[in-house]
Amino acid sequence: MLRMQFIKRYTLPIILIFLMIGAYMLDLHNTLSFEELQTRKEEFRLYAKNHPLLSAFIFSALYIICVALSLPIASLLTLLGGFLFGFWAGTLIVVTSATIGATIIFVIAKTSFGKTLREKASGLYQKIETNMQDNAASYLLFMRLVPIFPFFLVNIVPALFNVPLRTYVLTTFFGILPGSAVYVFAGQSLGEINSVKEIFSGDVIGAFILLGVFALIPTIHKRYKKAP
Repeated sequence: MLRMQFIKRYTLPIILIFLMIGAYMLDLHNTLSFEELQTRKEEFRLYAKNHPLLSAFIFSALYIICVALSLPIASLLTLLGGFLFGFWAGTLIVVTSATIGATIIFVIAKTSFGKTLREKASGLYQKIETNMQDNAASYLLFMRLVPIFPFFLVNIVPALFNVPLRTYVLTTFFGILPGSAVYVFAGQSLGEINSVKEIFSGDVIGAFILLGVFALIPTIHKRYKKAP
């Protein structure tokens, strides 16, 4: 019984981990470099022009896989999305694909590691979980907006504290929207960019941090009202 429960609960995360390891061993995260993107951009554009729907589907599928396997090439793919599909369509495709990929990780982690953690939880964990659930939208928007938290980590942490799926999906979609839009916008002028680092200036990063702080205002206000 326990063995079957273990297999049922951990099969998907084990498969995901093996896929991640396999992807890194095959060096898939280095298959697309900024230099190669610049070299082959016209080839990609021509294919997208001749096969618009198929290109959007292939691009979206690749983006979902890269996010689900935590391959660090999402920024390059986002630039390519802007170059191939323009600002509005590119932003929609990128944000939707990233949200789907992140949700895959979230669901797997929530139904395996998160469930196990909750079953063995102590009082401290339950307090943190309650606080996280009460203020999930503010916390998740803050972590998504402020560009200092690793994307993979933000996908996992909410799953450990039983954040509702709907809240997770909405905060992921809207939380990554501003940053993705910046990259997609820059991708429209791909030939004028010399490196990915050029895209985020200090002012842009500061603006995202400010947005993140604003996202915490409801939580801060709620705590202030509860204070004696």
